[in-house]
Amino acid sequence: MTMRTARRAGKALGACAAAALLALATPAGTAQAAEGVLSIDGTEHEDPSGCYRLGDFAPPKVVNHTDEVAWVWSGPDCDGRVTQQIDPGASAVGRGRSLFIE
Repeated sequence: MTMRTARRAGKALGACAAAALLALATPAGTAQAAEGVLSIDGTEHEDPSGCYRLGDFAPPKVVNHTDEVAWVWSGPDCDGRVTQQIDPGASAVGRGRSLFIE
């Protein structure tokens, strides 16, 4: 191994170690809930976060008075595909089986 190759390997190893330390130093649980109220068929969720089921039969009315976009999904557990986006301050009929908001 030449001196130049050894230096390159040392720099790469040092960069990987620094990246690993930075990843470990980042505090877990930094995600925060949306601020405001999300209403699904009249049921209000203050500072909502996560996945909400929308029901199996009649599409519900969703009112998004939060600071985050609400995503409607085709599957019951926020899986499948995104079928709709409900922006902050908007209301819509939820055309899917679940809704996700951060």
